[in-house]
Amino acid sequence: MKLYDFAPAPSPRRVRIFLAEKGLTIPTVQVDLRAGEQMRPEFAKINPWRTVPALELDDGTVISEASACCRYIEEIHPEPALLGRTPKEKAVIAMWDHHCEVEGFLAGAEALRNEVKGMSGRALPGPVGYEQIPALAERGRARVRHFLTELDERLAAVPYVAGEAFSIADITAFVVVEFAGWVKLAPAEEAVALRRWLDGMRARPSAKA
Repeated sequence: MKLYDFAPAPSPRRVRIFLAEKGLTIPTVQVDLRAGEQMRPEFAKINPWRTVPALELDDGTVISEASACCRYIEEIHPEPALLGRTPKEKAVIAMWDHHCEVEGFLAGAEALRNEVKGMSGRALPGPVGYEQIPALAERGRARVRHFLTELDERLAAVPYVAGEAFSIADITAFVVVEFAGWVKLAPAEEAVALRRWLDGMRARPSAKA
């Protein structure tokens, strides 16, 4: 296998942290998004959606999207279990991971892509260029603020995002919180539970992935 990656980007970082938690190392190929390498024909043949991460298997199959990459890795390397063990655990973890991705990660991307000058004409990832809508940047920032508040409330009740055990939902939430800094948003001082969890996440060796 090999992972098509761009080290500064938050989305492939989710897969790198997942691999690190599994104790796995696989070859990576850097795709410079800032230089537009994802739009080149040779990469389009690998991933027609022109995004990273993309996981290329030994037989040439390419799996894109962070959650799908992690699902495959979990299936072939089930320990430690990061997607749950029982049907209930798997469903709860999937629910929280999805919530973190939609309400946190995509909200942050909405804010960034509709605000940064360097992303003019690239308000959405993929092969089609879309113009920025400044109002969506403001909405994205508001959504991230709400997400951080919700996350603090959740972590005041349980030690990890999906409950009692560390999971992929923590990885996604962690990347979201750090990604929020790109649009100058951070957990409030009074978000004690969130800040305690964040300190714990940053102390994990996988945080350096």
